[in-house]
Amino acid sequence: MAAVDTMMRAMVFEAFGEAPRVVEVPRPRAPEGGVVVRVEATGLCRSDWHAWQGHDPDITTLPHVPGHELAGTVHEIGPGVKTLHVGQRVVAPFVLGCGACRLCRAGQAQVCPQQWQPGFSGPGSFAGYVALPAADFNLVPLPDEVTMEVAAGLGCRFATAYRGVVDVAKVQEGDTVAVLGCGGVGLAAVMIAASRGAQVVAVDVAAGALELARSVGAAATVDASVGDPVAAIRELHPDGVDVSIDALGSVATADAGVRSLRAQGRHVQIGLLPAAVVGDRATVPMHVVIGQELQVLGSHGMAAADYPRMLSDIAAGRLDPGRFLARPIPLEEAPAALAAMDGPGAVPGVTIIRP
Repeated sequence: MAAVDTMMRAMVFEAFGEAPRVVEVPRPRAPEGGVVVRVEATGLCRSDWHAWQGHDPDITTLPHVPGHELAGTVHEIGPGVKTLHVGQRVVAPFVLGCGACRLCRAGQAQVCPQQWQPGFSGPGSFAGYVALPAADFNLVPLPDEVTMEVAAGLGCRFATAYRGVVDVAKVQEGDTVAVLGCGGVGLAAVMIAASRGAQVVAVDVAAGALELARSVGAAATVDASVGDPVAAIRELHPDGVDVSIDALGSVATADAGVRSLRAQGRHVQIGLLPAAVVGDRATVPMHVVIGQELQVLGSHGMAAADYPRMLSDIAAGRLDPGRFLARPIPLEEAPAALAAMDGPGAVPGVTIIRP
């Protein structure tokens, strides 16, 4: 009888900020109620760079395997799993809920207090296989019309933008929307808001990002590297916009988003802001919030329960996240691609790794 292969390749960093390496590590086993997924495609995200740099307090064990955007096939099923089968094509959100608490039962697993995030709470998807908990609750069957590469780019960026635009901001036809920051989340927000009939102003400092934003539905663009972006937005919409979305996560973009709103407008904070430090503290002008009756809303990922709506829109062609995909890369190129995310070598669009 042939020996069972118990090892897999994975990208590992042994210390924060030190160069990651692709090495052989033990393959995970399916936990009770969970599964092991064979990773067919996984997205490279700015959050993975933050994990590598040690910016996330959830990472307490080193060496560590990052990666939180994934799609693949079910490889092994743990005790108690009832709705999944080996070989099934699946995708998972980056926030996995416990499935039992009040918020999970209400369909709000993206804010589950016992949430588990691959690549942060434990080993992630920059590997041949990844173990995921509460599989019946968290894994979503993938329609045949949606490729593994497209599905892998949904977990953090596109799904986060979808919920932020559709469910939190509640963007409707005729709304005016300013999207500040046209990285993966921002470009997705532009596409989704435009698909719902909004007039979108895309704001960024990179000409390439603004060109992509125009190609996916932005009615106007603002180059924030020259002049005041708020003044530029208000030149287009003198009363301010109905919705502002900070898709980058910085003191400047959060402030500009709030100041771009009309009276009774809605600001949605999707981009993660740095921890408050002296001289770099994100602030909201509360006198403006009160006087203009503004809404300031946070948005964090999307629960598995909401994925079918988004996947239906993609399968039907109403949304096309495949337009954001860059060239797929093998796992061996992932360490260099991760390091390049904070420099001039960053690749526009969503980089997909094929382990």
